[in-house]
Amino acid sequence: MKAIVLALTLALVAPDFATGKTYVYQYEALLQGGLPEEGLARAGVKIVSKVLISQLKEPQLFQYTGVWPRDEFSPAAKLTQALAAQFRIPVKFEYVSGVVGKLFAPAEVSETILNIHRGILNILQLNIKKTQNVYELQEAGSQGVCKTDYVISEDTKAERIHVIKSKDLGNCQKRVMADIGMAYTETCVQCQQKNKNLRGAATYSYVMKPTQSGALIMEAALTGAAQMKARQLMTFVEAQNDPVQPIQADYLARGSLQYEFASELLQTPIQLIKVTNAQAQIEEILNHLVKNNAGEVHEDAPLKFVELAQLLRMAKYETINKFGRWFLDTVPAIGTQVALRFIKEKFLAGEVTVIETAQALLAALHLVEANLDTVNLAASVVLNAKTQSHPILREIAMLGYGSLVFKFCTEHQNCPADVIKPIHDFAAEAISKANVAEIALAMKVLGNAGHPASIKPIMKLLPGFGSTAAALPVKVQVDAVVALRHIAKREQRRVQDIALQLFLDRDLHPELRMAACVVLFKTKPSIGLVSTIAAALQKEKSLQVASFTYSHMKALTRSTAPDLAQVAAACNVAIKILSPKFDRLSYRFSKAIHLDFFTVDRLMAGAATTAYFINDAATILPRAVVAKVRAYMVGAAADVFEIGVRTEGIQEALMKERAADAGADRISRMRRILNALTNWKPLPTSQPLGSVYLKLFGQEIAFANIDKDIIERAIQLATGAAAQHELWKTVLNTLQSGADFQISKSLLTSEVRRIFPTSVGFPMELSLYSAAVAAATVKAKATLTPPPRENFQLAQLKNTDIQLQAHIAPSIAVHKIAVMGVNTAIIQAAIVAKAKVHNVLPLKFNARVHIAQGHFKIEALPLQAHGRLLDLQMEAVAMSRNVENLSGAKITPVLPEHLAAQLSRERFTSRADADSKSSERIYENVSDEKRPKQNDVSARMDKKWCVTMANLGQQACAKITSQNAGFVRNSPLYKLIGEYSVTLDVKPVSDEAVEKIEIELQVGQNAASKIIKRITIKDDNTDKGNRGGTPVVLKLKKILETERTQNLRKSSNSSSSSSSSRRSGQNRSSSSSSSSSSSSSSSSSSGSSSSSSRNNSKNRKSKRTSSSSSSGSRKVAGAWSNGRSVSSSSSSSRISKVRPNSCLLMKHHTEENLPKKKEEKQPRGLADTRLILMTVSFFKQSRFLGDSVPPAAVVIIRAVRGNDKRQGYQIAAYMDKADVRVQVIMAALAENDNWKMCADGIQLSMHKVMAKIRWGEECQDYATVIQAETGLLGSHPAVQMKLNWKKIPRAVKRYARMISEYIPGAALMAGFSEGRHRNSKRQIKLTVASTSARTLSVILKTPRMTMYKLAQAIPIALPFGAAAARAEVEQNIANRIYYMFAEANTAKCIVADDTVTTFNNRRYSPEVPSSCHQVLAQDCTTELKFVVLMKKDETSEKPHIIVKVAQIDVDWSADDNGLHMKVNGMDVPTVKLPYEHSTGSIIIRQNGDGLSLYAPGQGLHEVYYDGNILRIEVEDWMKGKVCGLCGKADGEVRQEYQAPSGRQIMSAVSFGHSWVLAAESCRDASECRLRQESVMLDKPVTLHGQASKCYSTEPVLQCLPECKPVKTTPVTVGFHCVPAGSRVNNLVSMWEKTEDLRDTLDAHVSCRCTENCA
Repeated sequence: MKAIVLALTLALVAPDFATGKTYVYQYEALLQGGLPEEGLARAGVKIVSKVLISQLKEPQLFQYTGVWPRDEFSPAAKLTQALAAQFRIPVKFEYVSGVVGKLFAPAEVSETILNIHRGILNILQLNIKKTQNVYELQEAGSQGVCKTDYVISEDTKAERIHVIKSKDLGNCQKRVMADIGMAYTETCVQCQQKNKNLRGAATYSYVMKPTQSGALIMEAALTGAAQMKARQLMTFVEAQNDPVQPIQADYLARGSLQYEFASELLQTPIQLIKVTNAQAQIEEILNHLVKNNAGEVHEDAPLKFVELAQLLRMAKYETINKFGRWFLDTVPAIGTQVALRFIKEKFLAGEVTVIETAQALLAALHLVEANLDTVNLAASVVLNAKTQSHPILREIAMLGYGSLVFKFCTEHQNCPADVIKPIHDFAAEAISKANVAEIALAMKVLGNAGHPASIKPIMKLLPGFGSTAAALPVKVQVDAVVALRHIAKREQRRVQDIALQLFLDRDLHPELRMAACVVLFKTKPSIGLVSTIAAALQKEKSLQVASFTYSHMKALTRSTAPDLAQVAAACNVAIKILSPKFDRLSYRFSKAIHLDFFTVDRLMAGAATTAYFINDAATILPRAVVAKVRAYMVGAAADVFEIGVRTEGIQEALMKERAADAGADRISRMRRILNALTNWKPLPTSQPLGSVYLKLFGQEIAFANIDKDIIERAIQLATGAAAQHELWKTVLNTLQSGADFQISKSLLTSEVRRIFPTSVGFPMELSLYSAAVAAATVKAKATLTPPPRENFQLAQLKNTDIQLQAHIAPSIAVHKIAVMGVNTAIIQAAIVAKAKVHNVLPLKFNARVHIAQGHFKIEALPLQAHGRLLDLQMEAVAMSRNVENLSGAKITPVLPEHLAAQLSRERFTSRADADSKSSERIYENVSDEKRPKQNDVSARMDKKWCVTMANLGQQACAKITSQNAGFVRNSPLYKLIGEYSVTLDVKPVSDEAVEKIEIELQVGQNAASKIIKRITIKDDNTDKGNRGGTPVVLKLKKILETERTQNLRKSSNSSSSSSSSRRSGQNRSSSSSSSSSSSSSSSSSSGSSSSSSRNNSKNRKSKRTSSSSSSGSRKVAGAWSNGRSVSSSSSSSRISKVRPNSCLLMKHHTEENLPKKKEEKQPRGLADTRLILMTVSFFKQSRFLGDSVPPAAVVIIRAVRGNDKRQGYQIAAYMDKADVRVQVIMAALAENDNWKMCADGIQLSMHKVMAKIRWGEECQDYATVIQAETGLLGSHPAVQMKLNWKKIPRAVKRYARMISEYIPGAALMAGFSEGRHRNSKRQIKLTVASTSARTLSVILKTPRMTMYKLAQAIPIALPFGAAAARAEVEQNIANRIYYMFAEANTAKCIVADDTVTTFNNRRYSPEVPSSCHQVLAQDCTTELKFVVLMKKDETSEKPHIIVKVAQIDVDWSADDNGLHMKVNGMDVPTVKLPYEHSTGSIIIRQNGDGLSLYAPGQGLHEVYYDGNILRIEVEDWMKGKVCGLCGKADGEVRQEYQAPSGRQIMSAVSFGHSWVLAAESCRDASECRLRQESVMLDKPVTLHGQASKCYSTEPVLQCLPECKPVKTTPVTVGFHCVPAGSRVNNLVSMWEKTEDLRDTLDAHVSCRCTENCA
């Protein structure tokens, strides 16, 4: 190897450069970016020079911005002159066997110039094999080690050798590339397989001339195709005898042929700045920002903010010696360790506050470059004692440090474990001290970091892996499992094994297993593993876990995201197996929801949203809720947003609240939430009331625990009179003296960059920048009359006239810039798409409030002259500039104006029209009006919409202007190229300026005084002259007259005929229809022919109704048989009775409120007619309530002008309490404006309400009627709503049609079925029926379609039956609703007729042993607050009940004489009830035929016993904490049979026997003669080929030793077997053994003892 100046020493066809000569080549390089179509603007650079192998002679740099290929390159003369000295310096390099080795150059040569040399040397990189003409290899080059194909051919006639080298830049082992701001994104490999966006290729073409010693390169050309087009051409000129002489300088090793990144990593492509005096330039921009953003944000403030960040990146740390509001916000955007160093030193010096430090540190830790020096510096900041002393700053710093470690490990494959060691030490110390809060924080930090070395520390906190887990709460264990999610990206297999083991462990808490399920599917399990999960679910006992996992798998089957395709396919197979078993689990159980969409196009864009609902039987709300959003774009994916909320502690505190009246209903406790929080003191400090966390891009940035201290401070502030009054006094004093302040914030919201080299030597960059600056100015002053006294009390404000003057001016400017092109510190040439939003919303108003008088007034001052509220501009331009001539920067729109103007005049013509005249012949005889119109296709769109509010004197206009390149190619990228503009302006509508806009509200007795315009309502038919009433009323009168005549005739008939007539009215059959028809005919003979025709038509309609109704429960109408399947074949017949085609509601209010005689039974049709007539007449009898009652409230909205002209609206509300009627009239204030809106509502009965809304001239133009009523749909309670309209505006119709197009698709996604019915043209009907307490059927009928969904599960139980009946005593409607829902969702256990209905509503009949107590329900916590026992004697069929609660024992027994009660052994006659304990927490009352015990403070809502039925109701907060024969009240019906030891039992009989309070001796006073034993199976057993003896693993009731069984019952239990010869010393130990087989034996339920025992 020897150092040469570009000398080739190849054998055979290798180029030959003789020693002592200089070979001269003409070199030209072109780099150009833009859309490939001609006629659009591009940007690029060009280099033209002579290459003396090691030296550039007479180089020239050109830059290009213009329309290709029309415009020419322009020389960058000043830049060429500035770089000439560097170009003249020769460069040395090593060259061996066609491979370029190390490069050597003096320090004076910048990396940018050296990269240009690398681009030239890259042409001469040749790996030519001696024996092959076509081959491929991995070849190193300036862009990395990439796959390269060689093709060598020889032209013998011309004596030339041709070499073609093709390099695939998308297939590189070591691709030179720099990604900035993409550490939190994941590469979606499957997305890129479908459509790869970043593609590149380079083709080299060589022409060589053979020489005696080798070959001479005569010509070399390169064509590169990537995001930018590159071309290089090098042609041989001559060979000179004088060699190139290196300069006298130290030649340093400067790397290899591979591209080296220079200052472009710190150079933003938005601005090109020439730094002359960094200190002065920084101060100048700071002054500009402060000066031009004092009042409102300037539209270019974000650009100045980015420019400031760019200067700070270039400046040395010593020059950063000042800070301010703008400066401190900019420091994190520096993106280097300088930012962290600055924040650390200023914070430790006390020059910035904790809040300012937290804000700056939060941004800096996520924006700084992740290298080892930065990580170490961040560790010193995070672990500093001063940082650790502030809780909020400490949490933000530690979470940010974890994120920084994650970024560092993402960019460095071999990430050392030392970077995460400080957090491991922190976690170890927290574990040793058993500090739960510290352990949770450590898990969150480790979860952010995602380092594989954290697996072992995390496993110590997981049950089954570490001993520490048993002492930790479930929340911390869940945090530990969730921390594995990021680690799964690097250690997928290990995390998968851990998550699977946790998920399959049925002894763990369900929430922990569900968290393991989420992590497990995060690892994208194979189809085999998914099948294993499905098999485990089939045997799963926890319905919470089963429901969550099944819903998660089912949601994934609908995923369209490429990265979830394999998981979706595997889950699809599993769902088919599991759906019959788990598809109908209700929303009471945990659920996972996943929705996504993905488009396979150039952008490969998509989005997914996921929600996890972790439910628990002991909570009203979900125990935990997690929601997150994931985004896909151009082959990358990221979890953009995630929020999680836990509420288990809050619910427990609310439910455990002690009621003042122990016999009060549950709902009374729920209403006293504040008192519940006050009782927080006895709760443990370590248990938070709740928690919430927030993640951005997968990194947790903040979390909060609502603990004891926070609640106590909030309660003290809310209820403490002194503190509350002092706070309000301070606020009022501040407002009276005048508040004036300004706040502002600037932020670099995103900086995403991808930089990679080109063959020319310049870097290619794709980047996206987002910067925002927001500011607000607030001025406020208040005047109080009378002023507050010295001893201020909050109640004084009620009688105080408060006037407030405020001026608030918020503004924001946002810039988003996308760049594709060349970006260096000396030259930039790129395509730039810029979007900016400028929003200013000034608010200036005066407010006046007087609470006692019910007066509220706001005066808003409108925007003066022309006010632009929103300005959004977007454009795409080609830009080029160089640092030596910044004023000569050239900017050209990508879509030239002349091209857009030309296209806007073109008209679309199909090819068929151009080739023939057939279209003309088709429309030859058609008039011009009926011919189809030809649409113009324009590249430009200008639209403007204006809304004039004449009464308010304002006009709002929205204008949209767009011009894009979508006409060139229909793709999202081309549609973004162009110009867009969206503006929103508000201006006065006339020359007479509006002084102010007033909004005034007056309620109470003084409301009438605020009425400005007198209200008169015109009758619907006044102009028509209908004296007898409206046509509807006249028609109804005729119908009533006809029916009254028929009823009189029917009453004169015989009783049998009358009875038959009544039956025909009730039975809707064909025979009754014909009978009715004949009756109608007979009546028509005495009436007119028109009456006969009307009656016959009515009877035909009755027949159709009867026919459709009589089909009943047999089938659904034929129109529905073509629709989609509603439910599976397993649907109950009860559900199938709800038919969407009939939707006949049996009304509750048919005969209500109608006047009738005592013994007169009115036909149903007559009652309906009278109800309608009564409704119409009721609206008519008092058309305007203002004539009889004063207004209850008046609202005035008006514009005040100088000429006192009234403009605006007046709203008056009237209420007639006697008739339960409300009327709201809205009228225009202008004198000649008769526009009004009239809304009239009435409660016709307890089951029906009705409202009519009319608007227009005198409320006559348009009208709608809304009705709501309750009734029965079949046998199910239902509610029905109808919306009828006679005439509505055209705009409403147009938008309704637009919305209706999306309804079928949305309904299909929601699981609705659709049918086409000819429904009423002007009616929408919604019917909701409750088919059970937890299912609803919904039927929606519109004029064009009918949609329905039957038996839709709902998460709560509806209040029906006893709950609704008992709620009737409540007078307040809110109390009634609360009470009904609380009763409907309570946990109840009922024991009747030897059958137990558990809290989970599961029934079984245990064989009750005689004379022994059984535990029905008890508090299973260590507090043991109550126990309910039951004992059945042989002499009495009625059980004996004992309730042990707090300090008393209550005995209830029943005989033929009634109920008897003892309290602590003392008889208490029922006549002396109610009995109240001295503490007041326990009350016993007479309840109908039975007795009820209330002890809500101890967890017992009610225990009721009447001698036959025993009902136990536990408090909500006791759900899941009880046990006994009534179960655990946790909703887990598959785990209902749980023994006192916690072991699951298969047999109901064995389960009942396990809760017997066994006796120790036959002399016990309890008279129980039974005990629980492990019984040996009395028959030979051979197990695994060995004779064995087997003992029951479940307790079996057996008589005491001195007693004999009188009655037995068979019971099936499990047995554990041991060898026949082995010795068993302790039979009790068998209850903990595994089960080898199951068999049946006899259990004793009644015993008789011998005389020896007696």
